Amino acid sequence: MKYIAAVDYDHLDNGVFLTSLARSLSQQQGNADLRPIIIHSDSEYTERIIQTGVMRDEATIRSIKDLNNRLVALFADEGVSAIGINPYQRNLITLQNGTLKLDHSFFDTLPSQSTLLLSTLIQNDDKDQIESLSLPRLVTFLQKELETDELFLFSKSDESEIFTDKKTETDISWDTMDSEFRKQQIPDEFNNFNHPVKIATARDFNQLPNLEQTIAINSS
Repeated sequence: MKYIAAVDYDHLDNGVFLTSLARSLSQQQGNADLRPIIIHSDSEYTERIIQTGVMRDEATIRSIKDLNNRLVALFADEGVSAIGINPYQRNLITLQNGTLKLDHSFFDTLPSQSTLLLSTLIQNDDKDQIESLSLPRLVTFLQKELETDELFLFSKSDESEIFTDKKTETDISWDTMDSEFRKQQIPDEFNNFNHPVKIATARDFNQLPNLEQTIAINSS
């Protein structure tokens, strides 16, 4: 199973969640059939950089770069072999005339046995600058380009009770989703998302490729 997992803004500032995710990824490494691609944006850390007098655009880029390095180190502490890449490097992902492009030749040289950790920093050729793409747009683009099997988001509350409660629906669509479920479980960046995803918790993420402890959300 080749999958993408999106780590959203709030979860990136949650040390307990990140450690739990790293441990789950470590346990996944024993399964040669799994190819994890973890994608992250920025976090509250950006605001802390801004408070030091740095402009927002620069602070966002600095925050994301630092987070990528920190996550690689955190994963390594838990025994996860990870490759961290900001996709503007080597022009892995570029934006030109409003269209995103992935350099498949470079991507295919990356070791398949390692967890791939990608940030949202891409090269905007139209402006000749680095910029942060929205997390939903990047994961949607990469899921199509890489033909991944699954896309995972992490529960906003990251509480397992909702996954084990037999009264909870385990198959939902975006347009019929209960408002309370959306508020409690869907990361803010993905409130207007309308693509098939699986909602998971960091603790139960180690069970992949078993999907019993996930909730499927279908497109409208």
